[in-house]
Amino acid sequence: MAIIKPFHALRPKEDLAIKVASRPYDVLNSEEAREEAANNPFSFLHITKSEIDLPADIDSHSQKVYDKAKENLLKFINQDEILFREDKPCYYIYQLVMNGRSQTGLVCTSSVEDYFNDIIKKHEFTRPEKEKDRIDHMHTIRAQTGNVFLAYRDVDEMNILIDNWKSNKDPVYNFTADDNIQHTIWAVNNDETIEKITSLFANNVPCTYIADGHHRAASAAKVSKLLPESEDAGYFLTTIFPASQLAILDYNRVVKDLNGLTPEKLFSSLQDDFFITLSTEPVKPTQLHEFGMYLDGQWYILTSRKGTYTEDPIGILDISILSNNVLEKLLDIKDQRTDKRIDFVGGIRGLKELEKRVDSGEMKIAFSLFPVTIEQLFDIADSGNVMPPKSTWFEPKLRDGLLTHLI
Repeated sequence: MAIIKPFHALRPKEDLAIKVASRPYDVLNSEEAREEAANNPFSFLHITKSEIDLPADIDSHSQKVYDKAKENLLKFINQDEILFREDKPCYYIYQLVMNGRSQTGLVCTSSVEDYFNDIIKKHEFTRPEKEKDRIDHMHTIRAQTGNVFLAYRDVDEMNILIDNWKSNKDPVYNFTADDNIQHTIWAVNNDETIEKITSLFANNVPCTYIADGHHRAASAAKVSKLLPESEDAGYFLTTIFPASQLAILDYNRVVKDLNGLTPEKLFSSLQDDFFITLSTEPVKPTQLHEFGMYLDGQWYILTSRKGTYTEDPIGILDISILSNNVLEKLLDIKDQRTDKRIDFVGGIRGLKELEKRVDSGEMKIAFSLFPVTIEQLFDIADSGNVMPPKSTWFEPKLRDGLLTHLI
């Protein structure tokens, strides 16, 4: 069963929270982070992307960058008194509201042993270079600044407990960020309630699933091996959402060329596996096994023919169908992780971004997909399989800096 613990969060003073909170380190490059943190000495990017405080030509993965992150973190705590450490171990309830839709999760620390023992289930491969970056960052500053986004199958009693706490307690933070996403956090500091939450997970949640943050989780697990004497390092920072709260967005594809095919030859070949229909408007698929295709200024609906895909947890995914029957079969893209002819566009950017990339001449063709469902994600993780790369996009994102786990 899932083992979770409350923790002594390092967090900002209430009046500084909106200034401290920053977008996750891995959705910004160094230049974007430097621009976003400009004129904001409180931004947590000074810790998660500390190269912004060093010469622009520095290697962002050099030890000097991690040392600067440690220096900045200590300054935030000791000199500027921006951050303070909670007096007692607490759980936290984190609600995000985007476009009128809210989702609420529990911020806690999860057991590294659960990660190693597959109580925390994965559905993606990780890349060693991305792991090493966060290992070096965590090990140097002795803190987990990046939240791992977990999901679990709903437990009614847990949902009721969280709803009651939100209804009857005042939040410690409540602000709307510059991207119009509202962030509200409550501290669960009552001993009886803390014990109840721990018990509910230990008795009712056989496993959790990594929704977003595979690299952060893998890095935290490896740091625990580097710090065997640290009890704190045996747990890592997570926010756990019940499945009913989550919405997965589409993750779309753009490709640079048609692999030498003419549009006519491509259409002829596509008809073996798909029904093709002209569309007078951009195609946002409304059901599984339906795809949008944008080519030469025109949108098309592709609908998979029966018998052109398998029914196993991986084969039935729309991204698997697109990969097998179009990207690999016709466009000769065999490894989406490494092939430079393909790029990925998160659904948050909308279909206009696909049109823009193609109409500019940068790309030749675009494909829109129906989002993976949370149950599909669970099924794949339960089966021990991994998804094709860039299969899921979660929004809204948790902000860094609001709750940090010291190790």
